[in-house]
Amino acid sequence: MNSELLNYYEAIEQASADMLSAARTGNWDEVVKLEGACVLLISQLKSAANQTQLGPGESALKTRIMQRILVNDAEIRTLAEPWLEDLDHVLQGKSRLVH
Repeated sequence: MNSELLNYYEAIEQASADMLSAARTGNWDEVVKLEGACVLLISQLKSAANQTQLGPGESALKTRIMQRILVNDAEIRTLAEPWLEDLDHVLQGKSRLVH
């Protein structure tokens, strides 16, 4: 088994879960910080994946991890929508003052 690649997937999953926890408490600064960590992990994963591939059993585990990440991401987006709408209203208000 190639645990290095799976370790990256698991680290991304953990960062995703941490992002969800931060989003649930409204700590958007932490969400952004963790998103940056995810970007770095994904970059490292891509680099490592160029060197090796997962085996059949590992691919199934990767799929389960990715599904959990997608569930976390969907909930984060749902939690972020009201915040993003508020931000949009603020920005629209500012743009009207400038024009």
